[in-house]
Amino acid sequence: MENPSIKSSKYISKPIAKNFVSNVFSMMFIALCVSGLTAFWFASSGMINNLFSPTGISTLGWVVTLAPLGLVMLMGFGFNKLSSIALLTIFMLYSLLTGMSLSFIFIVYDIGSIISTFFITALTFGVMAVAGYTTKTDLTKMGSFLYMALIGIIIASVINWFMGSSQLDYIICIAGVLIFTGLTAYDVQKIKNIGSQIENGTETYKKLIIMGALTLYLDFINLFLMLLRLLGNRD
Repeated sequence: MENPSIKSSKYISKPIAKNFVSNVFSMMFIALCVSGLTAFWFASSGMINNLFSPTGISTLGWVVTLAPLGLVMLMGFGFNKLSSIALLTIFMLYSLLTGMSLSFIFIVYDIGSIISTFFITALTFGVMAVAGYTTKTDLTKMGSFLYMALIGIIIASVINWFMGSSQLDYIICIAGVLIFTGLTAYDVQKIKNIGSQIENGTETYKKLIIMGALTLYLDFINLFLMLLRLLGNRD
């Protein structure tokens, strides 16, 4: 979400940086609401059955599974070319498709586990977000390490997809919780720093709000899923 134009921007006052961060969190909250409501509706209405066919995952299922990755890549690589309206549209579409794919949790886990895990995630995310915003310690080195660790658990997850080891899955989940907890603090600090450098009201300002919201959205969703795999009671 970093952009070369930020480095040459003049320093902006702290109140404007605070406003930037607030806008990022508001956008993230809207995206989470879209995903949550879509997931609940998709599961409760029975639409989730359209994701599967007698032979496995349906065509719609593959679209819902793979399209979000393509949309994230489109937002990242198309940052300079796409307008803020286009980025926002893609982000909301991404949130909608992610909600469809997350609908499975209402079938796999009981509703009590989902609700309790959501509040645990929200509390953990909130604490780390405040820590990242208020700390005076530079978290850049920690962020670099966490991103390398994230690549490691992605590789381990792919390997375990073939192995099917419950013990390795447990280790991956614990590592994932630690990684996304740390990334929350790192990403919030990075967003705060960007807000202090970018000029308010510009097109780049609007686009960076959306990219910042996407970053925190991914931190929250992944933290939630890792905690749900550890704490959730399966139906």
